[in-house]
Amino acid sequence: MKINEKEPYENGANPKKEHLGKYTTDNNGEFMTTDQGLKINDDQNSLKAGDRGPTLLEDFILREKITHFDHERIPERVVHARGSGAHGVFELYKPMGKYTKAKFLNDTSIKTPVFARFSTVAGFRGSTDLPRDIRGFAVKFYTQEGNYDLVGNNTPVFFIQDAIKFPDLVHAVKPEPHNEIPQAASAHDTFWDFISLMPEAMHNIMWLMSDRAIPRSLRMMEGFGIHTFRFINDEGQSHFVKFHWKPKQGVLSLAWDEAQRLSGKDTDFHRRDLWEAIDQGHFPEWELGVQIVPEEDEHKYAFDLLDPTKIIPEEMVPVEIIGKMTLNRNPDNFFAETEQVAFHPGHLVPGIDFTNDPLLQGRLFSYTDTQITRLGGPNFHEIPINKSIPEVTNNQRDGMHRMQINKGKVSYNPNSMGGGCPFQAMIAEGGFHSYGERIDSVKIRNRSKSFFDHFSQCTLFYNSMSDHEKRHIQNAFSFELGKVKLVPIRQRMVNMLLEIDESLANAVADNLGLVPKKLSQPITDIIPADAKLEDYASFSNELPISDAPSLSMATKLPTDIKARRIALLTADGVNDEAFTKVKLQLCDRDAMVAVIAPKHGFVTTESGDQYQVDESLLTAASVMFDAVYVAGGDSIKTLSANADALHFVAEAFKHCKPIAADRNGTEFLQKALPEIKFPADGVTADGNLEQFVKNIQQHRFWERECGAGVPA
Repeated sequence: MKINEKEPYENGANPKKEHLGKYTTDNNGEFMTTDQGLKINDDQNSLKAGDRGPTLLEDFILREKITHFDHERIPERVVHARGSGAHGVFELYKPMGKYTKAKFLNDTSIKTPVFARFSTVAGFRGSTDLPRDIRGFAVKFYTQEGNYDLVGNNTPVFFIQDAIKFPDLVHAVKPEPHNEIPQAASAHDTFWDFISLMPEAMHNIMWLMSDRAIPRSLRMMEGFGIHTFRFINDEGQSHFVKFHWKPKQGVLSLAWDEAQRLSGKDTDFHRRDLWEAIDQGHFPEWELGVQIVPEEDEHKYAFDLLDPTKIIPEEMVPVEIIGKMTLNRNPDNFFAETEQVAFHPGHLVPGIDFTNDPLLQGRLFSYTDTQITRLGGPNFHEIPINKSIPEVTNNQRDGMHRMQINKGKVSYNPNSMGGGCPFQAMIAEGGFHSYGERIDSVKIRNRSKSFFDHFSQCTLFYNSMSDHEKRHIQNAFSFELGKVKLVPIRQRMVNMLLEIDESLANAVADNLGLVPKKLSQPITDIIPADAKLEDYASFSNELPISDAPSLSMATKLPTDIKARRIALLTADGVNDEAFTKVKLQLCDRDAMVAVIAPKHGFVTTESGDQYQVDESLLTAASVMFDAVYVAGGDSIKTLSANADALHFVAEAFKHCKPIAADRNGTEFLQKALPEIKFPADGVTADGNLEQFVKNIQQHRFWERECGAGVPA
């Protein structure tokens, strides 16, 4: 198979084939093999019972590849190493018995304990909180029927369709192996080389290049189960279901320049923000929503429900809100809880089951395998943070770090010496029973053709963005690909963008000094050596909607300023009334107000009262706050003569944040922003506190990015 693009080796000539400049089947006798030396015919698809059937345990190539991958790093997680967690409760709004028999989704009188962990994907455990990256969003429900884990991300889709490609994806995005650079970043050659040859990844790439990948806070991002699961009711009826977490704090982002600066100012920004919000009683909340599709509608849509690179647009199947999670307690010990918590999509309760999503099927093997390595053996379920509420009674014994002390002789089943205990539970007694899906297929390494539309939902996503979100996506692609050294990789990517949107491709290509080219043949995944190209051709299905407002963050703004971080910029001589009124009224709205002054200690008001300073201008920066208020009085003279104070406000303006000042603070704003004509968007210079609050709810005034005079 030829791609018709020249791509020289990174370090010059190929030592075995000097003239190699194209992808070709002429490989000088080098074939991919298993660890046992067996030549591999298909490294793209796991072995399934039919092209839409479940993955088979006998797939020794899949098991060998993922087993090796799962054991590559110890003791930190291979991915999602950098994380933060908190305890809380889940409260059900309404019984869901029509769809599922899961007890915690049918009893509105109970509060189900939960532990949630949020994480970045690519970075090591000591990396920054602020990279452009997907965030993990995992929740462990400690139910009366056992632990249920909903393990997802802050994007509703994933990069790949089949779990056999997961090691390749992570190898590509991790630091390059020859020099372990760059850390926690996707802006490098190996990642984009892989992506440019895997068009199935483009939908998640669009989410990664959007503002979703740089959330303002872990409290302010959505969560998704990604896969299509099943609900099973008491009658044994099945419905397909997708899970959504909707934050009640709004869905908000950082500016990219702001995130980069924050990485230097406070690498723990997200971790600290979550901890402090809970510590101060501003408990973050998410509502749990479900999209439910009847079994008979499985093939109703222009996309495949089993394809983890596709969403069901909310405009087509609305999200039904069924409950709320509140995180209300920080961990007592980070290692014992946040670091040792072990999630697994295979931790189920009766009433919830799997589908044949090939990515999900591989995860069901991988998670147990990697926990065994990371936590020292098969008894990780006995660590307190992982223990279920029901007592564990089975015939499993021994192994590393065994904590449960089993008495008696019997460790097998069936038995008579132990009175037959423990007994199997009937379905009516809560015994788990897998859904009886009929399977009648041949064993095959293949992918359903219904998985081959790689671009329609990318276009839907881009069309659904606001103007500033589109601009940010263009800039993100330009930044990331600008870090790629090999021009052929950049060219392949802008060519791919042309399949999504012409204006997007042209904007990115212009920034890179390239011209996007229409593909001379359909883009294909790397395919088995003896496969027919036409069988793997990409195609686009026409979706019944051209845009989906639910995909835009601009439609998900908060309705209050609860737990928003406000900098109250002041100095000695501040007006008493201005200072106390602003602080009290913002705190009454549950904002997190910090007094920022030129130095630590206390500020003295005009009347001689003193107030504690929370941060000095030497330790604080505007990037740590959502908005800035400049309190008036004689303090304005001090602030106007302080370069750090002027920079504080100018930087906040650059990052499009709400700014306010008392009437006599206008001269300070004009000195900090000499090129800006007032009134300006999001700037309140007359002490109007109500307008300032409304501006904070809007979060950012992104149109400033296009204006003249914005400080560098």
